[in-house]
Amino acid sequence: MSSVHYAAPTSLAEAAQVLAAGEQPKILAGGTDLLVQMKLGARRPGTIVDIKRIPELTELRLDDQGLVLGAAVPGAVVTANVQLQALYPGFVEALGLIGSSQVQGRCSAGGNLCNASPAADSVPAMIVNGVACHIVGAAGERRVPVAEFNTGPGSNCLAPDEILVALEFPRPAPRSSDAYLRFIPRTEMDIAVAGAAVALTLDDAGVCTAAKVAIGAVGPRAIAVPAAADALLGSTLDAAALDAAAAAASAAATPITDKRGTVEYRKKVVGVLTRRAALIAKSRIEAQA
Repeated sequence: MSSVHYAAPTSLAEAAQVLAAGEQPKILAGGTDLLVQMKLGARRPGTIVDIKRIPELTELRLDDQGLVLGAAVPGAVVTANVQLQALYPGFVEALGLIGSSQVQGRCSAGGNLCNASPAADSVPAMIVNGVACHIVGAAGERRVPVAEFNTGPGSNCLAPDEILVALEFPRPAPRSSDAYLRFIPRTEMDIAVAGAAVALTLDDAGVCTAAKVAIGAVGPRAIAVPAAADALLGSTLDAAALDAAAAAASAAATPITDKRGTVEYRKKVVGVLTRRAALIAKSRIEAQA
């Protein structure tokens, strides 16, 4: 049995050094994916780099500009925050769908993103919220739109010595909200067959002035669907606009057939979820004081 080295850096600079020098290093945020993968033999790291002692990774800061969410902030911390529930309800709900209560104490939005599962629930919700990924490595720092972070199943844009430090959410405009829905075979703790997120802004007359739509679990990675968003713009989310958005989401989906559903079924379902998520986002805006 090969040995595994463990490191727990306390600064970003130290973490970059460990990653650059370590043998097949893997970052440990919550471990809810990594430890399972190691047990199954899918991952065999030579060095585990625990990043939870780095202050920037566990920061949660909300101000007039928006939210800075450290990549290792546990899901349970986010879902218990009343202000975040009000500002980003779809994202908070999506993050809360990951695993059990015990898993929520360890999992994070950053880990969910970096694991790069096509069915990751929080990713479509982050795409429609216009999240930027703050990345730091030996060569410096950079920011990447969350929609461009994952490159395929299990792969992302991080260089070997880079760390996802934080997720930066712009503050929603007035009369804005979001929603995320997924379909699963079981009632809870399952992997999405299809998922859809919608973020909207409505004017005082109820006309949609801004929209974003993203879908997940129906392709190699979660993607934005501009055509679905365009179908909602300028409408009051009437039946014709919702039908067009649903059709655009279905057309953008590129799923596979597996034991959880056929291509045709998943394309249909993602359109239905897009329509329903748009209506939920609309209802949340209408309920705002």
